[in-house]
Amino acid sequence: MEKTWLKQYPAGVPANIDVEQYPSLVALLEESLKRYASLPAYKFMGKAISFAQVDEASRALAAYLQSLGLAKGDRVAIMMPNVPQYPVAVAAILRAGYVVVNVNPLYTPRELEHQLKDSGAKVMLMVENFATTMQQVINAVPTKKVIVTALGDMLGFPKSLIVNYVVRKVKKMVPAFDLPGAVKFNDALSQGRGKTFKPAQVGPDDIAVLQYTGGTTGVSKGAVLLHRNLVANILQAEAWYQPALKKIPKGEQIVTVCALPIYHIFGFNTNMMLSMRMGGCNILIANPRDLPGVFKDLAREKFHSFPAVNTLFNAMANHADFGTVDWSSLVISVGGGMAVQSATAKLWLEKTGCPIVEGYGLSETSPSATCNPVDSTAYSGNIGLPMPNTELTLLDDDGREVPLGTPGEIAIKGPQVMAGYWQRPDETAKVMTADGFFRTGDIGVVDERGYFKIVDRKKDMILVSGFNVYPNEVEDVVTQMDGILECAAIGVPDAKAGEAVKLVIVKKNPAVTEADVRAYCEAHLTGYKRPKIVEFRTELPKTPVGKILRRELRDKA
Repeated sequence: MEKTWLKQYPAGVPANIDVEQYPSLVALLEESLKRYASLPAYKFMGKAISFAQVDEASRALAAYLQSLGLAKGDRVAIMMPNVPQYPVAVAAILRAGYVVVNVNPLYTPRELEHQLKDSGAKVMLMVENFATTMQQVINAVPTKKVIVTALGDMLGFPKSLIVNYVVRKVKKMVPAFDLPGAVKFNDALSQGRGKTFKPAQVGPDDIAVLQYTGGTTGVSKGAVLLHRNLVANILQAEAWYQPALKKIPKGEQIVTVCALPIYHIFGFNTNMMLSMRMGGCNILIANPRDLPGVFKDLAREKFHSFPAVNTLFNAMANHADFGTVDWSSLVISVGGGMAVQSATAKLWLEKTGCPIVEGYGLSETSPSATCNPVDSTAYSGNIGLPMPNTELTLLDDDGREVPLGTPGEIAIKGPQVMAGYWQRPDETAKVMTADGFFRTGDIGVVDERGYFKIVDRKKDMILVSGFNVYPNEVEDVVTQMDGILECAAIGVPDAKAGEAVKLVIVKKNPAVTEADVRAYCEAHLTGYKRPKIVEFRTELPKTPVGKILRRELRDKA
């Protein structure tokens, strides 16, 4: 495909950048930790944590992890919301020569067990609120060392004591758990301070992160992101953001709202890593669903950048407390993870004066592949232009490029594309073309200017508030319930989440009720995967060979 999109690039954004400036993510991290030592890297509950503190704490934690006798390339899991311990853990794992496995803290025991077994994670760093989930799977997984932290552990005396007391005793957010041999996060740090940290020799082709994405087979797969994949995407995003960043007064530190979960690749690279590279500060939001809390956190801050999903932009713009925040310094609002809706974009622009620029990417692309120019003045409805060093093409079912104006499957090639799926050569072969393009499963069109737009999804995947839900997984879980003969999960339009899960069930036992199904799903599926609508039928539409026709159910819905 001819790169017509390059003509649309804003002034100052290059078609190609040197993505090999750093041999690894560790080199990028260490440069920033030293260069910006005196500046705040994170703000959490009003407390600032400097780059120097992240440097010192991550070095101590890295030394502690090395003392456990792990080998280079061993996997270490992190299961936390956005708390300062998260970026410290990431820096420690990478600096020690290990691989980060990001885990959704809201996972059920079933989901957690699969991810720990699949990744082979030897160590888990987690927040105590979810330790009871770990307790239920510890005997079935290879993860034998658990490091437990409390939400307020990095807030300093006396604030940490107060916050931890309120979380445990007043709000009762920490269910009782029993994990023999678990080590407290702060104890691991103090032990590490007494040990020698040996800087790991890490190169561009070493694995940095296993980022789990839903599996079309119903099983979650780990996208293998190498150091060079993540470094490339950080530098691509930095180059792309330049026209907006120029609006920040010279000498002022860039401040970003981090409401995206860091365990999601969008928050991991677009918030944590990009800010690390630019010497920026992230305002960590542990629970973006608590909107009064979010506004309270933001009311005392001046910030410039806000990456988020449509649901959050929409909920905030429609909230009564919106006016308590000073939005005047906001120069970039990036929408990703799910489609940005025009009504949300219009309201956000009216209220903040800063348009939402929509981008597109996947776990498999570290994540950013396309974005609208950040000097746009209005919402376009497109996913934008390919980023520097990135090629997009549209393919038919046989892998041939389609003519201009014809819909085709979006395929992406660039330095940010994953190395493959963890220990799944068969699944990798399904998505990678011989000439190095990653087939996304999304159907798009491109106009004569080079702007891409998504028109459909080839996969049956459901996108709930930016999170992938794979029908196979939901169906696999629900059909294990007594009294269920078969079922089909589909995505239906939802005003708040973009899409919601609808479950169509054929019962074996007539006594099964909707309440039974919902209770079962609550025990086995994390929140966003649970059905919003449950419908019972006597039969499901099928092909002559007996394959359930989800599309037919979707069309009727």
